[in-house]
Amino acid sequence: MQNQTLSTIAKQNDDFRTNLSRGTLCLTRGIRALGKTCVTEIIRKVRLFNNFNEANDPYGEHDFGAFNYGGQKIFFKIDNYDNSFLYLSPDATNQKLTNKVLTIMLAEEY
Repeated sequence: MQNQTLSTIAKQNDDFRTNLSRGTLCLTRGIRALGKTCVTEIIRKVRLFNNFNEANDPYGEHDFGAFNYGGQKIFFKIDNYDNSFLYLSPDATNQKLTNKVLTIMLAEEY
């Protein structure tokens, strides 16, 4: 992928993750089972996450992160689907063709 495309996707993913707009938030069963207070704090940590590096973001898309919360490893992942949510987006930079989904999960659920 070209650097400009990666930069656009990273900016869109950062905007989605920090503002929780223009996409769908999905919490796994394990995350929901932690209770409302924990869920609120985990979402806050996802929104503030900025520790993207070569190890967790090799393509520069800012689409994955991991952190510890309450002694558990938490993952989040952003995927870009087409308008029907059946396939990957044909052009992840085009917001008219892309539905972003942010999934927050316990590492053990991955």
